[in-house]
Amino acid sequence: MIHDLNVVNVGPADKMQLAFGSRLNLLTGDNGLGKSFLLDIVWWSLTRKWPAEINPKLTAGKKALPAAAGEASISFSFTGKSKVEQYESSFVRREQSWTGRAGRPANPGLVLYAMADGSFAVWDPHRNYWRTQGDLDIQERLPAYVLNPNEVWDGLASAEGSWLCNGLIRDLASWQKEKGAAFKHLKAVLKVLSPSENEILTLGELTRISLDDVRDIPTIRMPYQKDVPVVHASSGMRRILALAYLLVWAWQEHQQAAKQLGESVTPQITFLIDEIESHLHPSWQRSIVPTLLSVMRKLDKHAKVQLITATHSPLVMASVEPLFDANQDAWFDLDLCNGEVALTQRVYEKQG
Repeated sequence: MIHDLNVVNVGPADKMQLAFGSRLNLLTGDNGLGKSFLLDIVWWSLTRKWPAEINPKLTAGKKALPAAAGEASISFSFTGKSKVEQYESSFVRREQSWTGRAGRPANPGLVLYAMADGSFAVWDPHRNYWRTQGDLDIQERLPAYVLNPNEVWDGLASAEGSWLCNGLIRDLASWQKEKGAAFKHLKAVLKVLSPSENEILTLGELTRISLDDVRDIPTIRMPYQKDVPVVHASSGMRRILALAYLLVWAWQEHQQAAKQLGESVTPQITFLIDEIESHLHPSWQRSIVPTLLSVMRKLDKHAKVQLITATHSPLVMASVEPLFDANQDAWFDLDLCNGEVALTQRVYEKQG
């Protein structure tokens, strides 16, 4: 998990410093002040690749660039596999790239990033880390799995044509037919993420939606007892369904990779979410942060989980009130002050 971040001459402010909480971190502020930018920086700090650098189809997640003339730097520290790692990177203008420390980068554990537009990125220490050949470190594996919104649903293929991720539609249909561990896990996650005890998200019967589409399409069983194909579900339901699927998929694949390598699963998970309230009804916004923390603990009750999320929603902030703990949580607010962006770590005030 990431401990601190110091950004100089990059983004909307001259300097930004953050000391993250070990469990929950909230980023608030008006549009355009740098919330998504900070999440991109955290992803890059932990994985050393920008999302759009891996998947050029993304419209967000681009490489951060200096804001003005002069030196630009990003420094940070995080808990690696065996110790706390510290990095400092400078922007080399002639090469248009950020410097890196020699040798293989440290292992930050499992890193997940849900972007505001529905894109999703996964860095898995067993599937994306460098491999060793003799005394040499060789990066032959993909640096991360980065899926644009369509690929989340329809699958991500490699340059050679093999499937790196089957996508939500194929995987949910397959898991439902097999009725194995993945399907049981998904049902449990959907139950936790449901908007209320009276409105539990459950999967209905598989269906076909077109004579020209031979895929079995998963459905959501609505409160009025009709099954709606997931591709026709509301935006809020699709958002939650995608989050549930990708959490289960990433964790299932990580466990499978650990088994194949004969290694243990990672002891730490960092989850970044941009606009956590996106498409959600106000009642759902009141529950999403506590339920996501609960879901993350369900992945592995022994793992340390750090959640970093950006939000505009007063209801999301209110939902955190019963659980916010200054010893392990932090709130950062971006404001426009006298024409300049200022980042402040605020004291969380109940009912305020």
